[in-house]
Amino acid sequence: MGRACSVLLIAALVCASQVLFTSAADGAPFALRIACGSDSESYSPETGYLWSKDMNYTGGSSGNLTTVSRIASQLKTIRYFGMPDGSENCYNLSVPNGQYLIRMYFSFGFKDNSGREPEFEISMEGTLVYSLTRGWSTVVDNEYVDSLVHINDGAATICFHSSGHGSPVIASIEILQINDDAYNMGTPSSNFIMRTVKRVTAGAEKSGYGSSLQADPWGGDRYWATDTTLFTPGSSVNSLHTKYNISKFNNPPNIYPEAIYQSATTTGPENKLSYTIPVLPNQNYSIWLHFAEIEDSVTAPNERVFNVMANGLPLFQVVDIVKMAGGVRTALVLNKTVLVEGKTLTISLEPLAGEISINAFEVYQLIPREQPTSSDNVWALQSMKQGLELPSRVGWNGDPCIPQLHAWYGVNCEFDAAVGTWFITGLALDSQGLKGRIDDSIVNLQRLQSLNMSNNVLTGVIPESLGHVSSLVTLDLSYNRLNGSIPASLGQLPKLQELLLNDNQLVGEVPPALGAFPIRGGVLNLANNDGLCGVGLRSCNTMSHRQKSGIVIGVIIGFMVLILGGYLCWKRRMNMLRGAQRLPRDAPYAKARTTFVRDVQMARNTLANHFSRPSPYSESTPLNPH
Repeated sequence: MGRACSVLLIAALVCASQVLFTSAADGAPFALRIACGSDSESYSPETGYLWSKDMNYTGGSSGNLTTVSRIASQLKTIRYFGMPDGSENCYNLSVPNGQYLIRMYFSFGFKDNSGREPEFEISMEGTLVYSLTRGWSTVVDNEYVDSLVHINDGAATICFHSSGHGSPVIASIEILQINDDAYNMGTPSSNFIMRTVKRVTAGAEKSGYGSSLQADPWGGDRYWATDTTLFTPGSSVNSLHTKYNISKFNNPPNIYPEAIYQSATTTGPENKLSYTIPVLPNQNYSIWLHFAEIEDSVTAPNERVFNVMANGLPLFQVVDIVKMAGGVRTALVLNKTVLVEGKTLTISLEPLAGEISINAFEVYQLIPREQPTSSDNVWALQSMKQGLELPSRVGWNGDPCIPQLHAWYGVNCEFDAAVGTWFITGLALDSQGLKGRIDDSIVNLQRLQSLNMSNNVLTGVIPESLGHVSSLVTLDLSYNRLNGSIPASLGQLPKLQELLLNDNQLVGEVPPALGAFPIRGGVLNLANNDGLCGVGLRSCNTMSHRQKSGIVIGVIIGFMVLILGGYLCWKRRMNMLRGAQRLPRDAPYAKARTTFVRDVQMARNTLANHFSRPSPYSESTPLNPH
């Protein structure tokens, strides 16, 4: 699921994988152990296992571990998620695909919760698995939990959800690979998360992890608790032990420690043996029973036979260990799933022949995995988270729609049963202090019906791609600082009934297609965008006060440029004239000019003399009559 994060998250996961992966090239299972809140690596003195520092996986803060870890005594820190970190915080851990045992250890202290027990919930792969309610810390076994989970997308996602008082807190996380087909119940186990309710080694003197029982690493280092605390005082039970080897205990895909078959709890031939376990009502539970005949006096079939009941109903009838296992000191595993309607599960063994004997048992709650959100929708919201500069208090970590009880803030989802996927249908992020821009990736929310980002500080333009989200019915981007023009594509949205873009900094002509919007019964508000014109506003041919002011300023600047240009031309002309007057008279240009003037004057004088002489045809001279 988890395409939740973004390109930056993928890069971080890749880097983490290069540093922290346990190589499987030698056939060893993948294992990642995180000392939550620690800034350095360490090695467990009990097992020698490497515990990685808690860096670049999640948010939150570090604190001091005030109890001693039963898993690794060198652990000294915790990670907690306070109110500023938001209500959902997740570890996103890059792992190879496969089946894993995921184990966590919880604790709390004064820095993280002022010494008060916090209440919170934990989901894995988007499915709610644990709810730590009031009083959880009073039971030691509640501090350590583990589940079997299939990872199919290359990332283990573990999220912590605030559900009551205090800050969610975690001391350690282990992700340990087991065989992909382990715990095969006949139906795809990948459809469930198997939450461990009880894992018991009967007749054992003390509890222990697989590592202390010399178990194969592919068993996931499971914790096996002794059954000595499960009996009421005065119960008539006995323990059996053997040092002989057990056959078929380590047959893949189900790999178990040999030690759990080398001890057993028995009762007398007239007594039944019962284990009562608290459970959640109306849930399915997978029961795994482990047997091996280790008593020297029982060597053949029919010598030890009994029925197994679950809450008084037959679970397995006529169980003959030697016969069903094929011999003595041979492992036998029986599994069945039952629906428990009440708050307790009682497993009873009732004798038919000989005494009762059991070596170990496991009980898992089968939690159906919630279907994920469409990957396109997840990527879109992760991209928008970055673009909108979403405050950390809002969260937006993990899967947007699941677990359903902890969907992302402001996100509305609908489930499409036909494709088995959740889709985003609404975003209500009004008055959340958003400061960024609306990302083009919003076009991937093709089932989005309502988008409200009003009363924020959004900047930039309204993306044209928003007009291609054809499912939009309501769009409210009012009271922001959006600029640019209104995309014409918004006028083509077929289902849009309400468009609120008022109180922004939009400019230009309103798309003509929006003109018919109010006529069709839609609500349109474009007020207080001084630069807009057209539909329902001023005419685009009429200049606004701002435009007029711009023109006046432009004319003034132009006039000043003309004056300056005229002055410069006049100045240049005067400089040329003054230069000509300063030329010497013997200069070629001056001589030519003087000669020209003299010639003009002589020509004038000649003409004047010519016309001043008497004409032969004047009145003083008589005309010849002939």
